[in-house]
Amino acid sequence: MNTKDLGEIQVSYKYKSGIQNRFKITNSSEAFKASMCVFNKHSLSIQEQFVVLYLNNSNTIIGVRNMFSGTQTGTMVDLKLVVAVGIKLFSSGVIIAHNHPSGNLKPSNNDISLTTRLKIALELYNIKLLDHLIVSPHNKYVSLEDEGYMSTLCTGGCTLSNLFKYV
Repeated sequence: MNTKDLGEIQVSYKYKSGIQNRFKITNSSEAFKASMCVFNKHSLSIQEQFVVLYLNNSNTIIGVRNMFSGTQTGTMVDLKLVVAVGIKLFSSGVIIAHNHPSGNLKPSNNDISLTTRLKIALELYNIKLLDHLIVSPHNKYVSLEDEGYMSTLCTGGCTLSNLFKYV
């Protein structure tokens, strides 16, 4: 095999606006407003969607993505893809949001497990999971940070060995 024939990996991205024109997140209300710009509002009551906000170290949005869509009762989230985009953007922080088409804002056990696993995976690359919002089709949300869930995740430390406890 000749390695010269292999493609070269390049990491790059182009902003459409200057950093001064981007939204800065200082609380869950602002995170909710920003995430609602990314959700497909026409299907909030039909299927789950998973949105990611990528932030720099001053909590300014450097990237957003509606990453995954699922069924009325769930969606599959690929942790590798969420982390890979965070690495590519040199993100310092991440806020995730997903909707519950039923309108029920109570986090499920699966929601807590996913949040924990993603927090561990991101922390391996020095990216902080700052919040997880659950959104209803009725323009309401709950913040796992505001509700105190985020500080209770990863009891025993967010280590790779603890990752398998939450699968």
